[in-house]
Amino acid sequence: MTTAPCVYIVDDDGAVRNGLRMFLETAGLKCKTFADAEQFLAQYRPEGSGCLILDVNLPGLNGPQLQRELNRLKIRLPIIFLTAYGDIPMSVRAIQAGAVDFLTKPIQSDALIKRILEVLDQEAEKEISMDKEQGFHGLVNTLTEREMEILPLAIAGIPNKEIGHRLGISHRTVEVHRIRILKKTGCQNFLELSRLCEINNFALKTKI
Repeated sequence: MTTAPCVYIVDDDGAVRNGLRMFLETAGLKCKTFADAEQFLAQYRPEGSGCLILDVNLPGLNGPQLQRELNRLKIRLPIIFLTAYGDIPMSVRAIQAGAVDFLTKPIQSDALIKRILEVLDQEAEKEISMDKEQGFHGLVNTLTEREMEILPLAIAGIPNKEIGHRLGISHRTVEVHRIRILKKTGCQNFLELSRLCEINNFALKTKI
């Protein structure tokens, strides 16, 4: 069962934390709140998709410092900065460091929920794309060494006789391997397989 996305809120203002949590939970979103960056780092455990609503001015580690620490730890969590003290240079630095948005307080509740849902939808699409890519790579990894030699040559449109000549095998053997390649990858033809390789950034090495 897929874990529901979670919105993490890090803000030292208790009224803001509780207000955001109540609003987001009313909208059907799972939330967790933290009073400072240290508390968040100590308790955060990746559990599916989500996003982080992050204040800039925090006791201890501030918002930008927490962002840098998450980047250092390679924690991929979309960050929406929400602050009353932001400026253009600060917002530019945050976006350049990977934040998905930099919003200023006060913000209309509907506008905030809309942005959060957009971010969560984008994350869901990324996960689907990653699952498809991993699935494709898993199928290609079932190919034998000989089939991996034939794959790029077949995709390049080289005739079976030429492939057989290059690899020192008969053209009939090449045809058998081609059929097996298509069967293992679930493709109807090598044009379709070529497109999947391109979409999934699968590097093909041609043996001359």
